[in-house]
Formats: sequence, C-alpha cells, structure tokens
Amino acid sequence: MKKFIKFLFAMALFMGSSVSLASSVAAEEKPMVTVTTSFLGDMVKNLAGDLVTIEMIIPAGEDPHLYEPRPQDLQKLKEADLVLYHGLHFEGKMIEQLEPIGVAVSENFDSNEVGVMDDDGGMAVDPHFWFDLNLYQQATQRASEALIELIPDNEAEIMEHTDKYITQLKELDKELEEKIASIPEESRFLITPHDAFNYFSRTYNIPVRAPQGVTTDSEVSNKDIDDTVDFIVENKIKAIFAESTTDPARMEKLKEACASKGFEVKVVSGEGQELFSDSLAPEGQEGDTFIDMCRHNVDLIVNNLK
Repeated sequence: MKKFIKFLFAMALFMGSSVSLASSVAAEEKPMVTVTTSFLGDMVKNLAGDLVTIEMIIPAGEDPHLYEPRPQDLQKLKEADLVLYHGLHFEGKMIEQLEPIGVAVSENFDSNEVGVMDDDGGMAVDPHFWFDLNLYQQATQRASEALIELIPDNEAEIMEHTDKYITQLKELDKELEEKIASIPEESRFLITPHDAFNYFSRTYNIPVRAPQGVTTDSEVSNKDIDDTVDFIVENKIKAIFAESTTDPARMEKLKEACASKGFEVKVVSGEGQELFSDSLAPEGQEGDTFIDMCRHNVDLIVNNLK
C-alpha cells in the first residue's frame, strides 16, 4: 500500500498536481504507536508530538482491570510500529498479546521500588506506579528511548520534549507534596473504593484504606468492609472518595454503615468530583492529561479533608 502511495506522489509531482497529496502521504507514513491506556497516550503526545500517529486500546474512562480485548484492538497491535504498555500486570487480560511484541514502560524499575500487597489472601504486585512521580519519570524515560529507537532521525526533538516534560513532572511533585502537607495530620486519611493509591500514600505520607484489593475484579469481603468502616469511625474521617472507574454505590454503603454506628461521613462523588485512579478523563474534560489529573485528585482531596 505504501509503495502505491509513493508512486501516486511521484506522479503528482510529475504532473504538477497540488501539494494536498504530499500532505496525505506524509500523514500516511507517520509511524503508528499503539498504547494501552490514556496515561501512555498522553505521555507519547508529550514526548513525540505529531511525529507519530497514536492509537489507544482502552478508552479513557474505562476500567483496565476489567477490559476485554476486542478484534479491532488486536488489529491496532498488529499494525503498530511500536507498542507501549504499563506492565506489572496492569493489563491483566491482554498480557499474552502484549509481552511478545510490546515495550513495558515499567520494565527497568528497581524491584525494591515496586509495591507488593496482600490481595485476596495472596501477594500481588501493585501496578499503580504513576502515583509515584519518580517512577512515572522513569517510565517516561523508557518510553522516550523506545520512541528514539523507532524514529532515530528525530532524537534531538524527542530528547528536548522529554527533558521539558520531566522538568514539569518534578515541579508537579513538589506542588503536590506541599498541598498534601497542608492537611492537618489528624485529618490526613484517604479512603477509596479499591487499593489504587498505595504509591501515593508512601510518596506523600497519607494513610490510605480501601475495602477492595489492588484490582477491581477482586472480591470484597464483609470483613474488609467492616474493617474500613471501623477505621473511618475511629479516626473521625470527614470524607471518603469515589473513583471515576468504579461504582460509587460502594462508598454510599460505607456511609450507611458509618451512620449505623453514629458517625456521619461525606461521600465525595459525582461529575467532576471523583478521583481518577486507573484512567485519565475523556478528552476535553478536567483531568484529561496526566498533570491535570494529578492536580485534580490532590485538590479534591485537600478541599474535602483540610
């Protein structure tokens, strides 16, 4: 197909055709980078700009833990010049398709920095590394290296974009640390639907509890719910938070259970009032870039706990 397009391009030049065909050929010949999530789509956009065409597997707003691959997804993987995925078992139901052909942006992480936690009675790797901005910078560097390998003629431009983005991430890290530290220590507790914020907890010194495990397809036991309710009541926690990719009814049940013990807690939920954990917001909405998502989350937490 590409040879045929090149032939048409040559004929157009010979015949004095307009430059519109040249533009379409240039667009056609951009390398295709297929990414699994909105996080990586935003990352590649920051690093490579319009040097590549980006295809995304899991749409923004959907739960990657539960996502089932579709026929068009396999086509995107097959046609890609580069495939980038998270790794650490985040794309659990697609791992067999991804490992042989893709680059895991987490592949160079020091094992001592990767979280491990109890999940349904067994030990599981915590894949939510993006809430540790140091690890996210390492992932960004790995994606940058893969993009340079793909289009080495554009190395200088990609390196410039990478340095700029890493600087923004470092500044963001300091900003978030200061904001979280402004919450009084006795109020600094984060309750979420599932265990997605443990990297966030260790990075910003805010204890986190959740009734569900590291993935949203794990079982929620009555004991986990009771333990979470007791923790809320004992620590007199002002507010608990819904997530954009989980059912807010779970947090309402926690609220009802707290009320039965004589304690009122606010559920922070609704459009624009949910935490982003496993996905960015759809394009055009608040939180549709990684940096905006981080600010949205922290502002929401600070405003309701401070």
